[in-house]
Amino acid sequence: MTDIQAAIAAAASGMRAQTTRMRIAAENVANANSTADGPNGEPFRRRIPLLESTTLTSGAQGVAVKGATFDMSAFRSEYNPSHPAAGPDGYVRLPNVDTLVEMMDMRDASRAYEANLNMIDAARGMTNRALDLLRKA
Repeated sequence: MTDIQAAIAAAASGMRAQTTRMRIAAENVANANSTADGPNGEPFRRRIPLLESTTLTSGAQGVAVKGATFDMSAFRSEYNPSHPAAGPDGYVRLPNVDTLVEMMDMRDASRAYEANLNMIDAARGMTNRALDLLRKA
């Protein structure tokens, strides 16, 4: 595998990782106000993607998605005694999702995805220029 192919493989692994980050952040935002079915239930718990540096088959360093884990931070609570999920004290437990943090994570993942895409475009451009030079020789 050439150096350019290895660079493309590394950028592609980064794009897959960023796609996973965006999907998980979108799921977190979508469930930011999901409560439990009843007073003893647990609301939606924020998920965090697990990414790991790995050596690709090309020998280049890339990133692998190892799954997702739950954020074990405390749930938010809101006083609303008329809510079906309210406890005896009148508080409803809400997900531990901060939509601002999730939106920033989505923006960061989107920019990283775009940077990897630009890397692939640059590698393809270099390959095409090299082929053009070979044709003229």
